[in-house]
Amino acid sequence: MRLQRVGNLHRRLADLDRVLVAFSGGADSAFLLTAAARTIGAADVIAATAVSPSLPATELAYAREFADNLGVWHLTPHTDELSRDGYRANGGDRCYFCKAELLDTLAPIAAELGAVVLTGTNADDAVAGFRPGIRAAQERGAQAPLRDAGLTKQQIRDTSREWGLRTWDKPAAACLSSRIAYGLQISSERLARVEAAEATVRLALTAIGHQVSDLRVRDMGGGAARIEISPQLVGVLRSQPVPLDGYDAVDVREFRSGSMNDALAPYPVGSAAKKD
Repeated sequence: MRLQRVGNLHRRLADLDRVLVAFSGGADSAFLLTAAARTIGAADVIAATAVSPSLPATELAYAREFADNLGVWHLTPHTDELSRDGYRANGGDRCYFCKAELLDTLAPIAAELGAVVLTGTNADDAVAGFRPGIRAAQERGAQAPLRDAGLTKQQIRDTSREWGLRTWDKPAAACLSSRIAYGLQISSERLARVEAAEATVRLALTAIGHQVSDLRVRDMGGGAARIEISPQLVGVLRSQPVPLDGYDAVDVREFRSGSMNDALAPYPVGSAAKKD
């Protein structure tokens, strides 16, 4: 089944002359970028990594190195999510405005280069339920060949491993805005504080010999932060607390992807943000 779906992907890509891949550097977009380069040829594949306060600096460096090693043209256009009221408000539909800003930025670049815009949405994403960003991409005509080929996250990781891609087991690295509790207004200062806090935790654990994979510092408002980390490191952080600049109270829990979505009910789509 997996090999059949990979074949479906290659056939879909072969129908395209030139593509621009929205490239975050994560496992899905890295796999799509590689598949496109293998099928179409690196000369007709463009990787575009959007640069903004919501992108961790480490992710940009990772994406640049990956694209360079693949031999594709790597663009780093700047996006301005913070100019969109819906993004700053940080309601349940925040990801819609983020994806809209990304694709509204990439579309004219792709048109000028004669390329089709591709996203790394996979088959699991399509049935995950609440994904407003997917709607924004569909409205703007972006194609999602991984989803259309039926490739799941695990199938993408398994094939990436077979292909020798170092992203095969890369932990998910959602944008920094996903660390801000719904209902709290997003600002460049808040995003920078979260990024610095994660760097502090990672450095502290690495310094005492621990390897860090899954890590999030969640800004819960009111000077409170929640560190979510791999289960084996929860006890370490609880016994050896790491002070975080800008946060007075810090809780430590096991990492769970999408945990912030638990709080969506009080802040439905279109809700106003608190300014705390």
